[in-house]
Amino acid sequence: MYLEHFGLNELPFSLTPNTQFFLNMASYHKAYNMLMVSIANREGFIKVVGEVGTGKTMLCRKVLNTLEEKGDVYVTSYIANPVLSPKGLFLAFAEELGLESDADTGHHSLLKRITRRLMELSAENKQVILFIDEAHAMPEKTLEALRLLTNLETEKVKLFQVVLFAQPELDEQLAQQSLRQLQQRITFSYRLESLDRDGVERYVTHRMATAGYNGPAVFSKRALNYLYGATKGIPRLVNILSHKAMMAAFGKGERTIDLDHVRRAAEDTEGVIVPAASYKPMLAAGVAAIAGAALLFYLVSYYL
Repeated sequence: MYLEHFGLNELPFSLTPNTQFFLNMASYHKAYNMLMVSIANREGFIKVVGEVGTGKTMLCRKVLNTLEEKGDVYVTSYIANPVLSPKGLFLAFAEELGLESDADTGHHSLLKRITRRLMELSAENKQVILFIDEAHAMPEKTLEALRLLTNLETEKVKLFQVVLFAQPELDEQLAQQSLRQLQQRITFSYRLESLDRDGVERYVTHRMATAGYNGPAVFSKRALNYLYGATKGIPRLVNILSHKAMMAAFGKGERTIDLDHVRRAAEDTEGVIVPAASYKPMLAAGVAAIAGAALLFYLVSYYL
């Protein structure tokens, strides 16, 4: 592989959500802060949505890691695949709480055991948070069962919180009349945005440095412009194309990633709209300058 060629300790653009590579960009910083504050304040349901590949799972893992470092305060549960029946959800939650159960356990008995365990943790001043990734894939009946489960509470506090990470399809589900009660339970919500052109450059530079690179910029400006145009700032696509571009450069014995390397990577990747080789993103300041010049020309022409 190209690690030694570029002076790296590990692959910089792996698709595994390694929190060492977490970049505290504006959108992710706001989402992270919202989550930590909401959890600390024991808010009810919390929702984070984002398009495919925008880094929801990375953010989820980052928050989980932070809370697990405070194990004397928080007890975290994580369900990565929520395509479950209502009872399947309860079984998964019970397992995360350290309870031994099986499919033969009665629904009522299972709920009592979960309640008892949550009460024990509450008595120990432990705060339980259930994280559900890919929540948009949950069947409607399971979403409703989750809402009913969160009715468990003492006289003062809820026995656990729920944090949902999902694609925007979840918002469409929650807009249904049948799920309006769940929608009203969501206290805080945040939408992750893709990276802008400067964000892509910071992202690439950060991941290279985290992987051990120490030297001049590897990706040229033209390469970064094209990378942004091809990926629209979606971190997962940035990872895929950057990795392939580095492989292409390594194959030629080159140490700089230029436009041609990224273009070939884009052409080799399904789901990527390949921009023209001359593509160059127009920054907001440039747009404003052009608009201002056009307005000035119009006014001068009008009054002369």
